[in-house]
Amino acid sequence: MAQNRTHKHKAAVLAALEKSLGIATTACKIADVSRTQFYQWLKDDEDFAKKVQEIENVTLDFVESQLHKQIKENSTAATIFFLKTKGKKRGYIERQEIDHTTQGEAIGSSIDLSKLSTEVLLALEKAADENKDEPS
Repeated sequence: MAQNRTHKHKAAVLAALEKSLGIATTACKIADVSRTQFYQWLKDDEDFAKKVQEIENVTLDFVESQLHKQIKENSTAATIFFLKTKGKKRGYIERQEIDHTTQGEAIGSSIDLSKLSTEVLLALEKAADENKDEPS
């Protein structure tokens, strides 16, 4: 009896997932199933997980078709998005170049502490001791 009810609830969630384009929270509300229960089924029931994955794939196909539709309608934003995500191998990416040097000297280079005064060395040691127990 309980197994039959569970099977009906899973079927209801799957139907609701299709209607909600794979949005779990919406599907769970429609099917009157908690999100916790949904994710437990996803974890424990391989067949259920495969069906959910298939719905997610269908949703992705649908969304991609909508993107292509917008590109065909000359949407600059859709075209740029597509090129940034699918055209990376052809150089359509945004990059930030960060120079990790200080006046040509690499940041990781050694520092000569002998040039520091005793007062500065003591202050550094004190600061290091104070921060030793703090998580990084």
